[in-house]
Amino acid sequence: MASTPAPFAAARDHERLAFLHAPDATLILADRVILRASLRVADVFGWAPAEIEGQSIRLLYPGQSDYEVIGERARRALREQPVYHDERFMRRKDGQVVWMEGAGTALDRSDPERLAIWTYRPVDRKAGEFGQLTAAEKRIARYLVNGFTSKEIALALSCSHRTVEVHRANMIRKMQVRNSFELVRKLLMAPEPG
Repeated sequence: MASTPAPFAAARDHERLAFLHAPDATLILADRVILRASLRVADVFGWAPAEIEGQSIRLLYPGQSDYEVIGERARRALREQPVYHDERFMRRKDGQVVWMEGAGTALDRSDPERLAIWTYRPVDRKAGEFGQLTAAEKRIARYLVNGFTSKEIALALSCSHRTVEVHRANMIRKMQVRNSFELVRKLLMAPEPG
């Protein structure tokens, strides 16, 4: 039986170390099932890698609509571009819903879910991010920047479509913009505090 030459074995060890100790929580997914999880997943999501390996990524979403809408948006984007970035709500093991930055790449762009690599990091923006918005407006703003429609936001927050529209109109007025497009753009460009 032939042994693996030392330089190749060392390269595989380095690749394994790079994955396990990556600075962001890193997941390898096949058909939205977690095949492998980096060690940073424990810090970011509260799950030990072994606890989530073999589980659906749905485990990390706060609701079914988040899972479906974000999944479809990412699937479409990854067919068109090599890397997809967004910000979204994700759920930790303790049930806490946190705002995350996600980035993913598909190994086969014709079938983005077949095998993909995703990284996640918490977005720690404070109250200054959205200025004078109320808590309800901030919740809705975070869905807006992720591309949710008013109906999708209403479903995710268990409120009426009209309630979302009223909050959106208030945000447009407070942020001194003309329309929803400008509102989202201004929210995304909100400076970090300090």
